[in-house]
Amino acid sequence: MAAAMGAWSARHRKTAVFGWLLFVVLAAFLGGLHGSTQVDEAEAMPGQVSRAAEILDRAGLKSPATETVLIQSTDRTADAPAFRAVVDQVIAGVNGTGKATDVRSPYDTKAVSADGRSALVQLTVRGDHEEATANVGAVVDAVAAVQKQHPDLTVVELGDASSGKWMDEQFADDFARAEWTAVPLALGILLVAFGALVAAVLPVLLALTAFVAAGGLVALSSGILHTSNSASSVMLLVGLAVGVDYCLFYLRREREERAAGRDLDTSLRIAAATSGRAVLVSGVTVVIAMAGMFLTGIAEFKAMAYATIVVVVTAVLGSLTVLPALLSMLGDRVDKGRVPFLGRLRRPDAATTGGRFWNAVLTPVLRRPLAAAALSGAVLIGLAAPLLTMHTANLTFQQQLPKGNELVAVSQKIEAAFPGSPAPASVVIKATDIDSPAMTAAIADLKARALASGRMHGPVDITVHPEQNVATVDIPLNGSGNDAVSNAALRTLREDLVPATVLAVPGTEAPVTGRTAGSYDFNAKMTGSMPVVFGFVVVFAFLLMLTSFRSLAVAGTAVVLNLLSVGAAYGVLTLVFQHGVGASLLGTAGVGAVESWVPLFLFVILFGLSMDYHVFVVSRIKEGRDRGLPTRAAIAHGIRSTAGVVTSAAVIMVAVFGVFGTLSMQAMKQMGVGLAVAVLIDATIIRAVLLPSVMTLLDERNWYLPRWLAWLPDFSHTETVPPLGTGAPLAPAGAGATATSEPHVPQARHRRIGV
Repeated sequence: MAAAMGAWSARHRKTAVFGWLLFVVLAAFLGGLHGSTQVDEAEAMPGQVSRAAEILDRAGLKSPATETVLIQSTDRTADAPAFRAVVDQVIAGVNGTGKATDVRSPYDTKAVSADGRSALVQLTVRGDHEEATANVGAVVDAVAAVQKQHPDLTVVELGDASSGKWMDEQFADDFARAEWTAVPLALGILLVAFGALVAAVLPVLLALTAFVAAGGLVALSSGILHTSNSASSVMLLVGLAVGVDYCLFYLRREREERAAGRDLDTSLRIAAATSGRAVLVSGVTVVIAMAGMFLTGIAEFKAMAYATIVVVVTAVLGSLTVLPALLSMLGDRVDKGRVPFLGRLRRPDAATTGGRFWNAVLTPVLRRPLAAAALSGAVLIGLAAPLLTMHTANLTFQQQLPKGNELVAVSQKIEAAFPGSPAPASVVIKATDIDSPAMTAAIADLKARALASGRMHGPVDITVHPEQNVATVDIPLNGSGNDAVSNAALRTLREDLVPATVLAVPGTEAPVTGRTAGSYDFNAKMTGSMPVVFGFVVVFAFLLMLTSFRSLAVAGTAVVLNLLSVGAAYGVLTLVFQHGVGASLLGTAGVGAVESWVPLFLFVILFGLSMDYHVFVVSRIKEGRDRGLPTRAAIAHGIRSTAGVVTSAAVIMVAVFGVFGTLSMQAMKQMGVGLAVAVLIDATIIRAVLLPSVMTLLDERNWYLPRWLAWLPDFSHTETVPPLGTGAPLAPAGAGATATSEPHVPQARHRRIGV
C-alpha cells in the first residue's frame, strides 16, 4: 500500500500536491465555520459528579461562579469600625459593578476567622462559566481599588471566575508559546541534520499542514465527539512530533539511495516501499494505542484520543502522498540552500558505518551482548524503581499553578485564616417536593450532622430552587482538597450522612460533587480502567508487530522494551514531580503527586511513539537479513544505518516535548517531561544498547514463527531493491533482482525485503 501510494503520487505530482493543499484549506475552513463543541461538565467527569452536573443542567441551573474577598489586618479585629468600613466599601464597590449577585457580608455569614483579624465577603459572578469569566474583571478591579486605598490591610479576591479567567488566559498564552517555540526548534534541528534549508523546511511544513487539517476535521466532527482545549494541545504536541519524524524517515531514505548512486525514480520507489511502509505500520500502532483511551469512558480522554488519531492519520497520509510528489518535483534541488559548517548528507558508506559515535557505542555492545543487556536492563530498572511510590491525584489549584503565583498566594492566605478545603463539597438534592416538611427537616439534619462529624466545618450554605425541586447544600471539608483527610470527609458525607438524612426521604437523589469529589471519582475511574487500557494496547501492539514481521521474538521484544522505557519514564516522573528531586531545574517544585491522567496518557502515547523507532530500526535489520546477511551482520547494519535518523528524530521529539515541560501548568509540565524523558531513553539506552544486544543474543531465534501461526496475514512486502545503475521497477522476489550496493551474502532463505 505504501509503495503504491508513493508511486502514484510521484507519477501525479501536481494532483497530489494541489489535492493536499485543497484538502488542508477545506478542512480548516469548514472546521472554522462549524466551530468546536467542547466537553461539558456532565460528560467530563465520572461518577456522582457527572450525575450532579446532569441534574443541574436539566433543571436549567448552572454551578454558580463563586468568589471570595479576603479582608485581613495585622493590628485590628473585624469588629473595629475601620475594619467594618473597609468591608462595607468592598460590598458597595462589588455591587456597583453590576456584575455580581448575592453579595454577603461576613457579619451575616459569620465568616470571621478564629483570631478575629480576617473576614470573607462572599459573592456570585453573573452568568455561566464563559460569561462569569468575562464579567469577573470588573469585580477584580473594584476590589483592587479598595486595596489601593487601604495599603495597611490585605484586600484580595479569589474564586471560580477569577482563577478560571487566569487559567484560560494562561492556557492560551502557553499554547501560543509552545507553538512558536516548538516549530523553530524542529526546523533548527532538521537544518543541522540535513544541512540544507529546503530539506529542513519540508518536514516542518508537512507537519504543520497536517496539524491545521486535523484541527479542522476535529472541529467539524466535534458535534458528534466533543473536543477540548487539552485535546488541541495534545494534537499539536503529537502532530508536530510524528509529522516531522515520518517525513524525516522517508526523506532520509530517499537521500541515502540518491547518495548511493540510484536515479531519482528508483530512490523514491525504494523509500516508498521501505520507509513508507515503516511509517504506515508506525502510524497504525499509534492509532491503536490511542484507541485504548476510549476504554476509559472519560470524555476528556476520548477527545484527546480522537484528536491524536486524526492528526496521526493525516500526518501518515501526507508523508505517503504529498511528500513523494514534492520530492519528485524537486529532485536534487531538495538539497538547495546549503548552510556552511552544518551537517552534510552522509556519504554512501555512512549507511554501513553509522558514524564514529554510534560505531563506538555499537561495537562493544555487539561484542559482549550479555553484559550490555544486563547493564542497560539494570539502569532501566533503577530508573523505574521510584514508580513503586507513585501517588496519583487530581492536582489542586495550588499544585497546578507555578510557584510564587499571585492566586496561589491569595489561596494560601485564605486557607491559613480559614483552615479546610478551599472548595466545599456540594450535595445536589433532587426531590419529589423540595419544600416538604420531611425534606426541610432532612436538610437541616444533614447540616447539623456535618458540623458535628468533626470532618467538616461551616459555613454550610443551603440554596433551594422550589420550581425545579432542587436544592444544593455546600459543606466545606477538612483537609487540602485532595489529601487523605479530604477524601475521608467525602466518604463520610457520601456513605453515612447523606444516606441517613436526605436519601431517607422517598423519591430523592443526592449525588455529591465539588473539587474533592471530582478528584476522587476521576482517580477511581482511572484506577479501574488502567488495566483494561494497558491490556488492550499491549495485546494489539503485539499482534501488529507479529503480523508485520511474522516473528514471535520481534513482537515480544517490542512490547517488553516499550514497557521498560515507559516504566523508566514513570520512575523519573515520580522522582521529579512527586518527590521534588531536580524539580528546581524545571522551574517547579515537588507537589507530592502525579496528575492522575498523566500516567495513562503517557503509556498510550509512548507505546505508540516508541514503535516509530522500533519499526524503523527492526525493518532495516529485517531488510538486511532478507538480503542474505547473517543475523548479527544484519543487526549491525540496521542499527548503524538508522542511527543518524533515529538520533535526529529523537532530538526533535525531545525538543518538542521539552517545550511543554516549560509551560506554566503543572500537568503540562509533567506530560512534557515524561514524554521527553521516555523518548530520550528509548532512542539511546533501548535502541542503541538493549535492542541490539537482545537481538544478538537471540540470533536466528529472532525470526521464529511457529507453524500453528502460519495462518496469520502476511503484511511483509515482497519486493527487492534493484541493483545500482538501473532504473528498473521493483521486482518480485526471485525474479533475478539483486539486493543493493552491499556485498551479496549467498545464504538467504527468503529473498524478500521485509520493510
